[in-house]
Parts: sequence; C-alpha cells; structure tokens
Amino acid sequence: MANPLQFIQQTRAEIAKVVWPGRREVLLTTLMVLLMTVLMAVFFSLADWGIRSGLAGVLGLFD
Repeated sequence: MANPLQFIQQTRAEIAKVVWPGRREVLLTTLMVLLMTVLMAVFFSLADWGIRSGLAGVLGLFD
C-alpha cells in the first residue's frame, strides 16, 4: 500500500491525463441527448396509445 504522499502524487498525475471536452462538443452532445429524449418520449407515447387502443378495441371498452 502506497503512503499518502505517493497516493496524492499518483492522483494528480492521473488527473493531469484527463482530456476535458470543449464547449462545442458539450453543446452538441447536450443537444443530441435532448433530441433523443424527445424522440423516445414521442415514440413511447405513440406505442402506449396504440397498445391501449388495441386492447380497448379487443376488450370492447369503446361500446
């Protein structure tokens, strides 16, 4: 087990290797996540509506 000083030195060395995304990359990935979230919400809403309508038709709930 490394002593605390070595641990801190190794941690700093690893943190220095991290490559942070740029402003443009963060913006694009955020927009992609939001777009995919909206598309998935629309898809599952339509699927839910379709399944509910189909079951209601089969079970005769619209009489």
